Amino acid sequence: QVQLVESGGELVQAGGSLRLSCAASGRTIRTYHMAWFRQAPGKEREFVAAISWSGNTIYYTDSVKGRFTISRDNAKNTVYLQMNSLKPEDTAVYYCAAKPYSGNYHYTEGYEYNYWGQGTQVTVSS
Repeated sequence: QVQLVESGGELVQAGGSLRLSCAASGRTIRTYHMAWFRQAPGKEREFVAAISWSGNTIYYTDSVKGRFTISRDNAKNTVYLQMNSLKPEDTAVYYCAAKPYSGNYHYTEGYEYNYWGQGTQVTVSS
């Protein structure tokens, strides 16, 4: 079992920055693919970013490309999401997710991930 705990969400003004952290426990995430998803009020959960187990492959949804950066520190068993140039439409609960290593998989699909955190609230004011 892998337990995931997100942190770093808060209220920030548009144009500001935040860094979210996802701390894993129970097992090393060294061989896990990791991802961030978000869910805004009244909307479905959506994919934000993913990083492969090796860190060599990274994906972003189009709306955050150039503004968000996903990274991982396996020594700390932690994944990060650096968010810059935040916009009000980035307001959502952000979730971290983990998937044991596999070959090809649908990294944008929540059903692919076995473990989820409880989420951290990000609110961007205009």
